[in-house]
Amino acid sequence: MTGSDDRHGIRNHISGGLYFNAVVQGANVTLQLPATIPAALTGMPAPSPAFTGREAEEEALLTALLPGPSSAAAATRQVIAGLPGVGKTELAVQTAHRARDTTDLLPGGVLFIDLFGYDDRRRVGAHRALGSLLRALAVPNEYVPEDVEERAALYRSVLAAYAADGRRILVVLDNAMDSAQVRPLLPGDPGIPVLITSRHTLSDLGARVLDLSVLGQQAAVDLIGRNLRSVVGPAETRVADEPAAAAELAALCGRLPLALSVVSALLADIPARPLHSMATALGDARRRLERLSREDLAVRAAFDLSYRHLGPEQARLFRLLTLNPGPDLATEAVARLAGTAPDDTEDLLLPLARGHFIETGPSYGRWRMHDLMRLYADELCRAQDEPHEREAAADRLYRHYLSNAHAADTHVDAGLPPDPLFPDRDAALAWLDAERHNLRAAALAAPGLGRPAALVHLQSCLLEFHSLRRHFDEFAELADAALAAVRSSDDPVLRATEADILNNLGTARRELRGFDDASAAYREALALHERNGDPFSAAATLTNLGLTYQQMNRPEEAVDMLRQALDRYPPETDPRARGMAYNNLGKALHDLRRLPEASEAFAEDIAICRTAGDRRGEGIALNNLGMVLRDMGQYGAAVEAHEEALAAAEETGDLHSAGLALSNSGLALAMDRDERGPREAIDRLTRALDILESLGDEHMAALAQSHLGLVLIRSGQASEAIAPLTSVVETSRRAGDAYTAAMTLTNLGTALELSGRYEDAVRAQTESVALYRQLGERHYEAKALLNLGLALRRTSDLASAQDAFQESAAAFRETGDEHLLTQVLRLHDETGRMRTRQLPGWLRRSGPRTPGP
Repeated sequence: MTGSDDRHGIRNHISGGLYFNAVVQGANVTLQLPATIPAALTGMPAPSPAFTGREAEEEALLTALLPGPSSAAAATRQVIAGLPGVGKTELAVQTAHRARDTTDLLPGGVLFIDLFGYDDRRRVGAHRALGSLLRALAVPNEYVPEDVEERAALYRSVLAAYAADGRRILVVLDNAMDSAQVRPLLPGDPGIPVLITSRHTLSDLGARVLDLSVLGQQAAVDLIGRNLRSVVGPAETRVADEPAAAAELAALCGRLPLALSVVSALLADIPARPLHSMATALGDARRRLERLSREDLAVRAAFDLSYRHLGPEQARLFRLLTLNPGPDLATEAVARLAGTAPDDTEDLLLPLARGHFIETGPSYGRWRMHDLMRLYADELCRAQDEPHEREAAADRLYRHYLSNAHAADTHVDAGLPPDPLFPDRDAALAWLDAERHNLRAAALAAPGLGRPAALVHLQSCLLEFHSLRRHFDEFAELADAALAAVRSSDDPVLRATEADILNNLGTARRELRGFDDASAAYREALALHERNGDPFSAAATLTNLGLTYQQMNRPEEAVDMLRQALDRYPPETDPRARGMAYNNLGKALHDLRRLPEASEAFAEDIAICRTAGDRRGEGIALNNLGMVLRDMGQYGAAVEAHEEALAAAEETGDLHSAGLALSNSGLALAMDRDERGPREAIDRLTRALDILESLGDEHMAALAQSHLGLVLIRSGQASEAIAPLTSVVETSRRAGDAYTAAMTLTNLGTALELSGRYEDAVRAQTESVALYRQLGERHYEAKALLNLGLALRRTSDLASAQDAFQESAAAFRETGDEHLLTQVLRLHDETGRMRTRQLPGWLRRSGPRTPGP
């Protein structure tokens, strides 16, 4: 089985084994890696040319990074600990650059990430950190799973793959708060080196700890001189000219590297300023000692001195930056915050970056603050800026986020006219992707800032985006917060949004497969809409509630809800809303095996979507129609429908729908015995599995893996199907998904039987029968009973086999499946004759194997 190349140059060749994620683990795996990790993605800062005073520590770290026997591998994990500003990060960066430049030590390069551990609002959790690291490792964004455990497994696998390929990578985890923040980011292979910096020792990580102290006196003086020469040039001689003043400066700075660097930058800004002038400024012992007397205030004196040399506009901007609740800011957002022109804003930002007040962000044009510097600026802002000035700046920033989020939403939601603020859909999505975490932080902070309406508006604008990107956990968080805000508000306008928020919350919970909670939210929303006399919203909520019941395997109730929705939509309703009801109705009718009616419902939705120009909705309905056609035995038509659905998903950038279409088309191809053969079917299912796992949709990924097992069975590779099907059964059991477990057990039983494991096959089919009976799925229970009878025949238990066939026939009569009824009756009679003749149990059987849905 061979995966296809993508634009990042990653290619999987799989020969046996199990699929656990976008990286494949198993019996024989070859991961073709990109030639290099793009330098722009490693995130590692450039080393300072003024670095000094850490020679012994650097050599010790480099020695520990040398590859050695497995017994010494744990020594490659190093924690650099010490107080704020002591130079932990610089030491790690210097060591990493030296190691990278050492021949054959780190052929794979260096990964660097700042965890912002000491800022509660900006702390990087495992989910976000793993996403950044995976992308830096050249894993395409669409293949990065949503689930944090899956991300961690993929991250460890990719690092191990690089190491196995001879490209050992150093991982630098900077600014960690505690061991819990670090553990998910540690490689699984202890031979992969890691450098961690933290204010805490993190001694419980089982890593070597280097407790970094302040610089020696002469090293501190040397650092000032080197900093000045690196900026001003070799003509800089002030340290040599004023050695006593240089020594005094080093002492006044507490020999703390960050404070020394800030002082050096101030001196470099004014080349004519003598060192004794700077020393005099630092001589205010009352202010300086007060500020340096506590560990968490250790760098404040240097910050304050630097701040005094900022121009009025730079100082104002520095203070205002802390009003952004999120982790970083684009230049455009900074301009809105400050009320300045973008070009002028950049001119103000660059000196702040040079003076270490801010840092460049994850990409060009984005800016962030170190956590301590951010706290310092925030205190200044509260002390120096009037409340109305802070309020006006925050208002400008929120207006920016709100207007841009709304404009971007018009490009994502096919039902809205596109706002010209963004040139196209791709630009809108790029902005949303870049600002996603800022928008979330701004929304959640809004009620505490007296802006509950901003939270309500942002959660509404982000619905379609979060749905497209499958960020349903974030959307549920926003909807929960919005619901709490409106319920505690006296504003009648806000209170009027409660029903819509409940409806949105129900959708997020449903997508997270919290069906009971989703149903409760929808019912609350429905009651409010009915009380408010809003027939359209009531019908839309019934549509969502019907889909929830369908996914809860309660199709009769779902059909009733959806029929009500169609009857209650007002005549002037947007036809797309009615189309969604038809689509959901088709799903429920499909579950009830009312296949012609289901086909008609999907056809109605397709026609509506085509009239409305809703290509994404059309693709979803086509995919659903294809599954009905497959169950009607119209395999060629099913393949065509799924391929049309795939084209629509690719046109609209709907990666999730593309994964579903690939999965279903692969199964339909195999059942159609299309000339493209099982290889094409297996390839499509493998691609589908990668996509769905990358999006964190465990349920649909499990279905794709089950389909893959079924295709392997049909292509004569039954033994290869056992492992993936067993994995799906286990996953479904853990998730409490009895329906998927039952379906997969049916297919697993067939694979076991064809592999000669007859007793195991009987156990699998027996459990499938029990689950389907518990679920009330009479049609699929009949299929499982048929397969149970066939497996029992293989064990020579002909009497039990005949009983299973008899039960299966009774169920097929109830469900009206005449074709399979005929087959099972023939098998029943044939088994009776076998009993009469006492034929051996290994007799070759002639009955059909009936797959799961």
